[in-house]
Amino acid sequence: MTRPVEPDPLSPGGRASRRPRRLRPGDRVAVVCPAGPVEAERLRAGCAVLADLGLEVVPGAHVLDGRGPGYLAGTDRDRARDLEDAWRDPDIDAIVCARGGYGAARILDLLCWESMAAVEPKVFLGSSDVTSLHAAFAARLGVVTLFGPMPATAGFGAVDGVPPDAATLAHLRATLFSPEDAMELGSAEARSLVAGRARGVTTGGTLSLVACSLGCPEASSAGGAIVLFEDIGEQPYRIDRLLTQLLRSGWFAGVAGIATGSWMDCGPIEQIEAVLRDRLAPLGVPVLTGLDFGHGRRQLTMPLGVEADLDADAGTLTLTSAALR
Repeated sequence: MTRPVEPDPLSPGGRASRRPRRLRPGDRVAVVCPAGPVEAERLRAGCAVLADLGLEVVPGAHVLDGRGPGYLAGTDRDRARDLEDAWRDPDIDAIVCARGGYGAARILDLLCWESMAAVEPKVFLGSSDVTSLHAAFAARLGVVTLFGPMPATAGFGAVDGVPPDAATLAHLRATLFSPEDAMELGSAEARSLVAGRARGVTTGGTLSLVACSLGCPEASSAGGAIVLFEDIGEQPYRIDRLLTQLLRSGWFAGVAGIATGSWMDCGPIEQIEAVLRDRLAPLGVPVLTGLDFGHGRRQLTMPLGVEADLDADAGTLTLTSAALR
């Protein structure tokens, strides 16, 4: 039965966000590697978890090729072809990126955006280096995407005797299958850096990737948006540098609010929060920190391109409508 299409919110820049349909048991999910290479055993374990969710997993044709530089999961053209083919295939209901690493930005100019825009949107899930693709999907296709856990990363599949993180998988399952049950995004450690409430459309991802997109065709400002930031391996002074670059470029002009996630291997959290407060408090908008999204073992699935209410005092980010229809 066809679900009725509900009105969609506006994405940053005023573009209407098209919401993919929610998933159902038996749906076919393509797993692709648009960036770095994967370990075969870790990918197998992650794909088994997707299968346990009731999904039929379809690996991309080049997902384990390993051709090209050692830090890429195959050639640029092959990685782009896997992603584009999956998006255009009417028998594929969702696309899940196996992991991040590096290389997603290298395929942006190899994708045929015109043909991809001509098909119905579908779920697109990934994080870290996939931030570049989230920005491009928003700018080129105007679709809601999901910044969340990936099957070939820690905390997803059972590898080396470590089971998947139950809370991560529970929130992912709810977001994919019953998104109306995953509209309040909060964490026990969430706390206010700058008090207040705001409403806007979610955007952002991994901080260093957002900063790297400045000047690129898919870059858009944070005007009217609730910005989501996290990162890994960036020391406090480098976080300062990235934020300063975004501030000086005018990227933050008109931002509604900011929420940050994990800062894995970025140094003492007290130093990081001091940098965030110093750089972001002068914007005069609510700033919430400590949400469970990003590179930590526990990861919320964060929709991008969806209107949300940020309540820094309560430590919550609440979607005003479900991310998937």
